[in-house]
Amino acid sequence: MPDLNDVVLADAPLVLVVEDEAALADILCAYLVRDGLRVTRAGSGPAARQLFAAESPDIVLLDIRLPGEDGVDVLRAIRRAGETPVIMTTALADCADKMQSLQLGADDYVVKPYNPAEVVARVRAVLRRTYRGAPAVEPPQPLRIGRLEIDHQAWRACLHEASGEPRTLPLTLTEFRLLACLAGQPRRCFSRSELIEACLPESDALDRVIDSHLSKLRRKLQDAGGSEFLETVRGIGYRLCPAS
Repeated sequence: MPDLNDVVLADAPLVLVVEDEAALADILCAYLVRDGLRVTRAGSGPAARQLFAAESPDIVLLDIRLPGEDGVDVLRAIRRAGETPVIMTTALADCADKMQSLQLGADDYVVKPYNPAEVVARVRAVLRRTYRGAPAVEPPQPLRIGRLEIDHQAWRACLHEASGEPRTLPLTLTEFRLLACLAGQPRRCFSRSELIEACLPESDALDRVIDSHLSKLRRKLQDAGGSEFLETVRGIGYRLCPAS
């Protein structure tokens, strides 16, 4: 599995996702990274404690029902260590669990099944109040790769013409995600499976679906005068080639 953190800034807030359902954790981590956050993950109570001590995350998404150790006990340990914000998640809409978590110092509480986008919004809301005085949690600044500029905050990509004027690329959401992923590590070749994992984690997309999206992306780059950017690596995948 590729390291999703490769596509975000190294100083972005770090989220510890504690979830024993691997498929759910995959989707949630992908949504967080897509929003410009770094992630680390644990699938049990003991692993969560170990990662918390080793990596000092900026916020924790903590499931209550965990193998090895209950999430409430992990929350107690986090609170003994300091004031790191914690959002509890659980499949149970049990008021007793909710009240106990909040009394122990949890900052928020989410009941499954949840919308991952809503969880990301809650993470952002808590971070605005707690993360290094708040300004640092703003989305990444526009990324410039030669003539290509990608604005994650505006979900906008453009090519700068010789005159310096930007020409906006008419990209779909998926095309933008693919371009941003490739631009995060110029010259690196991404396999189709890596692109699916990073940009379409919630879907059952096949390799040919990625090929179709990238074919359309290449055509739009060509129409804007950027035919040199996207390169197919036969038998492997795709890479973005910086150009002046």
